[in-house]
Amino acid sequence: MSAELISGTKIAEDIRQELTGRIAQLKAKGVTPGLVMVRVGEDPASVSYVSGKSKTSAELGIYSETLVYPENAGEKELLARIAELNSNLRFHGILVQLPLPKHIDEDKVLNAIDPLKDVDGFHPMNVGRMLIGEPYFLPCTPHGVQQLLIRSGHSPDGKHVVICGRSNLVGKPLMAILMQKKAGANATVTICHTGTKNMAQITRQADILVAAMGSPKVITADMVKEGAVVIDVGVNRIPDASKKTGFRLVGDTDFEAIKEKAKAITPVPGGVGPMTVTMLLVNTGRAAEMRLAAHRQG
Repeated sequence: MSAELISGTKIAEDIRQELTGRIAQLKAKGVTPGLVMVRVGEDPASVSYVSGKSKTSAELGIYSETLVYPENAGEKELLARIAELNSNLRFHGILVQLPLPKHIDEDKVLNAIDPLKDVDGFHPMNVGRMLIGEPYFLPCTPHGVQQLLIRSGHSPDGKHVVICGRSNLVGKPLMAILMQKKAGANATVTICHTGTKNMAQITRQADILVAAMGSPKVITADMVKEGAVVIDVGVNRIPDASKKTGFRLVGDTDFEAIKEKAKAITPVPGGVGPMTVTMLLVNTGRAAEMRLAAHRQG
């Protein structure tokens, strides 16, 4: 048996087509969604990520700007600019690209963003609203994972989902999303982490196994139940002399071995990655819709 490949590229494109229609409706009402991205320093990965988000925004008709600060930019300077952006009506969404330099407190910066413009879904208010099932915005990668499952025909409803990884970016929010008493959720969720004993014994119980541990090929075939659905969130660089870059990207799972055992699996790249950017832009469109609705009510 060779697993079905769940294409994040294809599903992301479907969602973008739907979003294009929503953006057209907003523009017909005089509203162009706006996204501002703040980048500090010249980290190559951050430069690439922000450039990709800007390009996709333009393709979908979302106005975007990127503000670039030097590596030695001060925390006070950054906080002052975020305060300005909070009150700037041109922008419906604010994104601060992580990681920030070590001398800047990431939590302080993220908490300074207006929750109604927090399209990454990181603000404590948005985390709390997500937990009680009344979100403004869902965090992009976990929401992307949920959409991958739903749209590929593997709804988590009634399933046992095991998430390997407890980060604030993926593991914890994905747990909160999938346990909600809602369509496309309603799962029994178990989280495994570095303190988990006998992890393989737990992962083998999963109908849906999500790997989000940040280590290459840490989930091996013997940890996966026959016929499980496997979602690989990891993106790891490993040396590969055959590549021009000198490296290749792999996930947190042993893909080649697991695909012979699983019912379905996401590839790396081309799985969860395209969904993350797409859900960011979905959130930006939603932010514009929310402001328009509030304006009409006011």
